Amino acid sequence: MPKTQEQAFGHASNKKPYHAKNHVEKGDTLIYALGGLGEVGKNMYCYEHENEICIVDCGVLFPGDELLGVDYVIPDYHHLIRMNKKRKFLVITHGHEDHIGGIPFLLKQVQIDAIYAPRFAKALILKKLSEHKGLEKTKIIEIDENSSISTKYFKVGFFNTIHSIPDSLGVHITCPNGSIVHTGDFKFDLTPVGTNADYQKMAFIGVTKPDLLMSDSTNSGVEDFSISERKVANEIQDIMRKTKQRLIVATFASNVHRVAQIIEAATKFGRKVIVFGRSMENVVDIGRKMGTIKVKNSDFLSPEELAYTPDDKVCIICTGSQGEPLAALSRIANGTHRFIHLKPGDTIVFSSNPIPGNQSSVNRVIDNLFRSGATVLTKSILNNLHTTGHASKEEQKLMLQLVRPTYFMPIHGEYKMLMQHRQTAMETGIPKENIFVCANGDILILRDHKVLQSDWRYQGDDIYVDGNDISGLSTAVLKDRRILADNGLVAVILAIDSKENKILMRPVIVSRGFVFIKDSQGLIKEAEYIVNNSLQEKMKDILFELENSAKSDEYGKEILTQSLFLQFMVYLNRIFLEKQYIFDKKSYTFDSQIASILQYINHNLKEDLSVETLSARYYVSKYHLMRKFKQETGYTLHNYIVNKRLLMARTLISNGMPVTKAAQESGFTEYSTFSRAYRKQFKTTPSEELPHYSNPLK
Repeated sequence: MPKTQEQAFGHASNKKPYHAKNHVEKGDTLIYALGGLGEVGKNMYCYEHENEICIVDCGVLFPGDELLGVDYVIPDYHHLIRMNKKRKFLVITHGHEDHIGGIPFLLKQVQIDAIYAPRFAKALILKKLSEHKGLEKTKIIEIDENSSISTKYFKVGFFNTIHSIPDSLGVHITCPNGSIVHTGDFKFDLTPVGTNADYQKMAFIGVTKPDLLMSDSTNSGVEDFSISERKVANEIQDIMRKTKQRLIVATFASNVHRVAQIIEAATKFGRKVIVFGRSMENVVDIGRKMGTIKVKNSDFLSPEELAYTPDDKVCIICTGSQGEPLAALSRIANGTHRFIHLKPGDTIVFSSNPIPGNQSSVNRVIDNLFRSGATVLTKSILNNLHTTGHASKEEQKLMLQLVRPTYFMPIHGEYKMLMQHRQTAMETGIPKENIFVCANGDILILRDHKVLQSDWRYQGDDIYVDGNDISGLSTAVLKDRRILADNGLVAVILAIDSKENKILMRPVIVSRGFVFIKDSQGLIKEAEYIVNNSLQEKMKDILFELENSAKSDEYGKEILTQSLFLQFMVYLNRIFLEKQYIFDKKSYTFDSQIASILQYINHNLKEDLSVETLSARYYVSKYHLMRKFKQETGYTLHNYIVNKRLLMARTLISNGMPVTKAAQESGFTEYSTFSRAYRKQFKTTPSEELPHYSNPLK
């Protein structure tokens, strides 16, 4: 069941308590996000009706510096796992990682009937799934703006939008309770590079009066219209024409239209192209196969040819526009790249804007590039080197006016962006009570063309992925990593002979990130001395202490000689060696004897310990106890146990129990083993009449 909300979520002004109408009822359509609200990335939106769930997008969020060692952040899929009996299908709006990056992790945990994806996104998904064993044959159906998906409860249609990647689609979902428009990532560009937005279809959807619009909020705080991609293309061509030396262009690998423009401009002005960066190479390869990037093989350079090609005939396209330490541009700036070494006169173009939080790393890379004598060009008010792929405030207003929804829910953005988009929607005439600013896991109810905020919510947590481990890292692991990063590590290495209960050598202390070893030898040696002395004290045999303290009274001496080394050692053997009960509790008062021994030990120790705790604490003395056991009894531990079992069996047989059952009750699993041991001990078979006997252990 979903979790009950402790307070109302949604728009800031809605403070009324929930009533019965906010409860989920049979026949309601549920709308909720598992990712993408309050963050830029990790987009995953679900539309649930009866036994069907339509999922739109399944992305990842790239971690910040505070998430040490984390590769990806993905949504928590536990709700979908619990709903595995329901039919689920996945619709992809476009091929960026924040919309498709989580698909391999989802498919490993959740049964998905099919994935519906536009052409370019399908190629990227197939490439991604080929890297995960067992997912290569996932059913992926290609869709376009004319496609339609029909299920028992959902009918899904599509319309073209403009984004920084080809084949970007918006989604129109119709269900029994109404209709929903999900824009995906979009912008409006009147002179686009690639497919134009389908304004007519959006306007037609608006005429049908959709109930809810869910719209991209990334650039809610940006005024006016965004720059056209065509102006960026002209700026890049102008730089290509004016630059007489080697040209290096860094941009987002995901911005396929930009990469295509750079390659076309380079070939237009007689430059050969070479691409560095795995993600960039994958995008160029897929773009060429899809026909989005039109370039001949002869226009590309190999790394070996780069050194012999004139500088004015070279254009290098690489990743690293965000200052990523392992990206190609960072390695070029640091002088560690295998094939590219900067020289005075090189021109580096940043066809991108720093993502918030990356400014310092980008500035560090730019500083290193200037130190190498290169000319660096970045986005500024004096040029048009970059434009966004997301709608600004005025473009968001245009979408709202085209679709004209009754209710509105801003998506895909941090909380500030969602609230700014809410204000924009109010400016276009949507009542504030019809606008819902939600968090991941919050549920909206679509009921008979009305949208309500539910008083239930689903789990909407983050899962931290290290490598391909989909189980996720706990926050405790991340906390430990932060502690290690802040305080360093001190480890003590010990060599102990557990048989002799001796320390073989002085402890060795290893420090990393704690103190400077060369300046702290005295501290380390003193710590090793203290550890050695403390360990010697702790390893004193507690049983010898008990022996000395018990010699003062006859009762303690009797326990030591008759029970402590016998019964307690048997108990140790039961816990650590055989992992099974030796005696039948009904036939032998073994546990009561152990209880009396433990009572005596605790009396002397002034503690209240269980047998398991005591055994674990003094397990290092096990081998000494075994030797002492034989000295006290004349038996090895194994023979002692066998004889005890044989005595029990003989007693049970003499009382009329069948031989085979007596063997089982006394702990023998095989009758043949029992029969041989019985004959060896008593010189007779178990079935013969038993004479009176004495205890062989006395």
